[in-house]
Amino acid sequence: MKKVLVGILTASSLIFGTSACYAKADQRATPQAGARSYAQNYKDMVLATCIANAYKNDKDAAIDAGSSVNVLRDWTYYDLEKAPDAIKALVDSYLARDYQNPLVESEIEGVRFDFLKCLDLYHSKELDAQVKRLVIKPKRTYRQDNPLPAKPK
Repeated sequence: MKKVLVGILTASSLIFGTSACYAKADQRATPQAGARSYAQNYKDMVLATCIANAYKNDKDAAIDAGSSVNVLRDWTYYDLEKAPDAIKALVDSYLARDYQNPLVESEIEGVRFDFLKCLDLYHSKELDAQVKRLVIKPKRTYRQDNPLPAKPK
C-alpha cells in the first residue's frame, strides 16, 4: 500500500508540475514596475543607479543597471528638477563609505563591498526621507494613472 501511495503522489506531482509549467508559459513576461507604487519605483531606481555607478567598470553590469534606471524613470512620478542631484549625492555618499571586513579582506584583496553599500542605501532613512520629499503621489502607481484602453467588444 505504501508504494502505491508514493506512486500516486509522484504521478500527481508530475501532473501538477507539468500543468504549472504550461500555465507559466501562457503568461507574458513583462516588468512589474508599472504596478508598483511611485515610492517603490523611486527606491528601485536609486538602487539601480547605485549598482550602475558601483559597477561602471563592468560594462555588462553597468549597461543592465543603467537600462533599468531608464525604464524605472518612466514608471516613477517625482520632482525631475531636484531628484537627479539628490540621487547623485546620496549614491556618491554611500559608495564613498569605507566598509571593512578583515575576514574577507584576508582572502580577497581590494574588496570594496559596493553591492552591500547599495543595499544599505536602499534600506536607509536617508532614502526614505528623499522619497517623502521628492516623490509625487507616492502610493499611486503608473498603471493607476495610465490605464490601458478598454478592449473593443
